[in-house]
Amino acid sequence: MKTLPPMRTGSDDGWSLVVPLKPLALAKSRLAAAAGARLRPRLALAFAEDTVEAVLNCARVRDVAVVTDDPVAGAALAALGARIVPDSPAAGLNAALAHGARAVRSGRPHARVAALNADLPALRPAELTRVLDAAGNFPRAFLADAAEIGTTFLSAAPGTELEPAFGGASRLRHLSSGAAEIRLAGVDSVRRDVDTGEDLAAALELGLGPRTAARWPAVAR
Repeated sequence: MKTLPPMRTGSDDGWSLVVPLKPLALAKSRLAAAAGARLRPRLALAFAEDTVEAVLNCARVRDVAVVTDDPVAGAALAALGARIVPDSPAAGLNAALAHGARAVRSGRPHARVAALNADLPALRPAELTRVLDAAGNFPRAFLADAAEIGTTFLSAAPGTELEPAFGGASRLRHLSSGAAEIRLAGVDSVRRDVDTGEDLAAALELGLGPRTAARWPAVAR
């Protein structure tokens, strides 16, 4: 578990990342064909654990707020060092992300915040560092997913609202909202979200985190 630094109130104390996670019984429904009903929720949790652990190992990150109402996932991710924020809006992904950002800024009004998908099982801290450094140059910025249709990352500078518009063709929505698109080579692990068996195979090529890798033989059979 990562030991978090003492609370600071300035605008230069690192990033707070907000990670949303559905109840595991509902998460990653499109993986059912590849993983089956029993393994699918376990894979969803493994994805989230590998994502959160990688984020907490990123030098630029101060803390992680996971927005979820799932008690099993909440306990597992809290054990890694994440702060668990109940999804009190219960109104979908973007409402959960806005709620998480507000929760962060209720204690640190000038926090740099970023939303990050919970399904990045190949995430590398060094690649996330590069994305955060690029995002720091803009009031709002985002990173498209590997398909260049959706979004895996959205950031907001101090004093700027996050305004998340995730889901489906969110790349165009974030562009239309005025967010700057981060165009970096060599950050594939930050872009490789996993919704299908094919996505999981692509993440395997990048190198899965330990919890997801432990599930892979069961999926591959």
